Amino acid sequence: MRMATKKHVEIYTDGACSGNPGIGGWAAVLLYGEHKKEISGAQQGTTNNRMELTAIIEGLKQLKQPCTVTLYSDSAYSVDPFLKNWIEGWILRGWRTSTKEEVKNVDLWQTLLQLTHEHDVTFVKVKGHADNLLNNRCDLLARTAIKELQKTLPRPSTAPLIPITEIPDDI
Repeated sequence: MRMATKKHVEIYTDGACSGNPGIGGWAAVLLYGEHKKEISGAQQGTTNNRMELTAIIEGLKQLKQPCTVTLYSDSAYSVDPFLKNWIEGWILRGWRTSTKEEVKNVDLWQTLLQLTHEHDVTFVKVKGHADNLLNNRCDLLARTAIKELQKTLPRPSTAPLIPITEIPDDI
């Protein structure tokens, strides 16, 4: 009986934040053969690092079956723990860094770790805002998602809430 070969998918990801914390956006571009899929989203009260991780997670969640994935990101924060095996140490230390600090964004790291067990993921660090077309496309999609969310939020009023009147000198 012949084993089925896993499909190979390339995923490019990026996250962005307007303020840190602030309104964040994430995006992923998935490539499989001749097929291309773009996804993006945004949320309030987040950080750039959370958006970088969210982009990777949401990209991997698009896969309907176990795949071999080459995942490209310009985020050292997201890629280095896998490339440098830091994540294994975090797990052994109960999600603490080598300096015994709590790992930030543990919820997202745990979700991402689970997804890397479902798929054979190879992480590739790319230079951000350089000549990588699909990384630049993800950056544009993430920033556009932020702008779209900002349009839906109430704007702060510039007028004073209570009119201010001068106090007369004779009081």
